[in-house]
Amino acid sequence: MILYALLLVGSVALSALLTAWVRSTAVAYGLKATPVYGRHTHTKPLPRLGGIAICVTFMTAALGYIPIARILHTEISIKNYLGILIPVLLIFFMGAYDDIRPLKPKAKIAVEATAAILLYFAGFGIQYFQTLLGGKEIGRAIDLPLTIFWVLLITNAFNLIDGLDGLAAGSALISAISILVVALVGHHELMIYLVVVLIGAICGFLPFNSFPASIFMGDSGSLFIGFLLSALAMGAGRSITATAGAAVPIFAFGLPILDVALAILRRSLRGHPVFRGDTDHIHHKLLRQGLSHRHAVMVLYAATATFVIASLAILIDEKLLVPVIFLMLLGICVGVARLRYPEFTNFFRPAARRRQIVTDEAGIRRAADGLNTCSDFRTICQVLQESLQPDGFEGLRLKNLGKDGFPIALFHTLHFDWEGKWFLEWSERKSDDTPWEYSFQLEKNSQGTLGYASLLHMSPTEDLRTRAELLAENFRAALSDAVMRSNDRMKRLHQTEANADLNLFRAACRAAD
Repeated sequence: MILYALLLVGSVALSALLTAWVRSTAVAYGLKATPVYGRHTHTKPLPRLGGIAICVTFMTAALGYIPIARILHTEISIKNYLGILIPVLLIFFMGAYDDIRPLKPKAKIAVEATAAILLYFAGFGIQYFQTLLGGKEIGRAIDLPLTIFWVLLITNAFNLIDGLDGLAAGSALISAISILVVALVGHHELMIYLVVVLIGAICGFLPFNSFPASIFMGDSGSLFIGFLLSALAMGAGRSITATAGAAVPIFAFGLPILDVALAILRRSLRGHPVFRGDTDHIHHKLLRQGLSHRHAVMVLYAATATFVIASLAILIDEKLLVPVIFLMLLGICVGVARLRYPEFTNFFRPAARRRQIVTDEAGIRRAADGLNTCSDFRTICQVLQESLQPDGFEGLRLKNLGKDGFPIALFHTLHFDWEGKWFLEWSERKSDDTPWEYSFQLEKNSQGTLGYASLLHMSPTEDLRTRAELLAENFRAALSDAVMRSNDRMKRLHQTEANADLNLFRAACRAAD
């Protein structure tokens, strides 16, 4: 135990030193990620190569396993040892390349599947059916696809939840504790060693990644950690019973698995490509419900810890499997209901009607949530484009904003155009190439009517007026409030510029006198 304690402390120290070095080097060379509205919560460019520190720390400590094992007279399997280090390095280099030059999803999946196959033939794959069927090839034909599926699921699940400062790293740390307990119960020395090293590498990196983060792990880190955890879970699970070996890893990674499942289901219900990113992950929903960045992360840490406790309960007594599954399913249903996904609230409606409601109402609800934080017209456009453009809406037109106290001349300099389709226009003119639009009056305030808004749609076969019920009051109110805040902000900026000009004029007059 003293050896593992020293190993943990050394890994933490090395990871912290390397993270600080990678951060300063990345800043010096301008290797920083520019935030994208709606996807990223940070507001300034930050380095995203923190995965280098995690990987180098892990590999450095992992290379010390062979001499330490020989000193302790521990049996060494070079096949198993190299069988996990080589595939995980392959994943790291793919992630690092993707951080610099983004890869297509198919290319990433192909590399991950190749690494999973290497894991399987090195003895780290799922071998349940092969054992059950007495070593017959039909068992391998079942186990190999299961191994690939498991690796792809966990690897990309941790990549998907890497959306808030410290979320992916902290969740991985909590989940790794569960895998460590499994390895200790099964007395698997290699697994214990590697999990301790990974925990140390994450602990050294996490203080730099916690809110407000000064560095991100990037795909080189999230994919590396996800792949490594999937491999360690399979390796450690072989030392315990088949039931616990299957159930414990699933519960240990419950949060990222749940996030992936929800993403696939809601995108399928909307008719969107499964690999298209969106801003409706669990952490996005928590932020829109008013939680601060730090509180949202804490809630998700607690959820991860709950899943891990459930996995350990099954490890202690397999008879608890059924009640644990029941309680966790109940908790998941309650939690998802609290997140208020419109795709799921309308799930039991007729299929044709459900598809229309899912694609339209879901986008409008997302737009309403996003508008609550907008304070300028560019952000309004970005929110509405992100939320509504995938469902066929072409643009938003605001009209008559200067009619009741807001001078229209103030906005003449503003015109936004994304990809020639999504636009915000400050006039009464209707575009000839737009088939139809639905107009509605914004809410009134103390200064009078704010004006009118029109949602534009690409399809010439439908009349948006038939969907007026989708423009719920919360959307109208959110848009009205956002327009009011934006107007106020522009008036302040305009007044500031006018005062500056006046001060310059007065200074010139004094100088002339």
